[in-house]
Amino acid sequence: MTKPATPMKKQQRAHYTDAYREEALLLAERVGVTTAARDLGLQPSQIYQWRTKAQQRKTVTEREQALADENARLKRQMADMAEDLAIAKKAAVYFAKSLK
Repeated sequence: MTKPATPMKKQQRAHYTDAYREEALLLAERVGVTTAARDLGLQPSQIYQWRTKAQQRKTVTEREQALADENARLKRQMADMAEDLAIAKKAAVYFAKSLK
């Protein structure tokens, strides 16, 4: 005889706050990932994943800042070029009047 099929119980994932993750990462930096994971009751791979995601967020922020700096530089350059063009136009009008 076979046993009746019993539905498998689904395990719920634990949800951790951002503050908890940051503290766990700080602990992992101080004492090491394996020790921190053991102390917190986590798998070391979880801390590694959190660290990777935090580094990616930091990289994106740095990239956005670099783009904002480049954008500001280009705007200043464009304003300088517009000023030079305006001066050249005024000079052209001035000399065109003197030729008549």
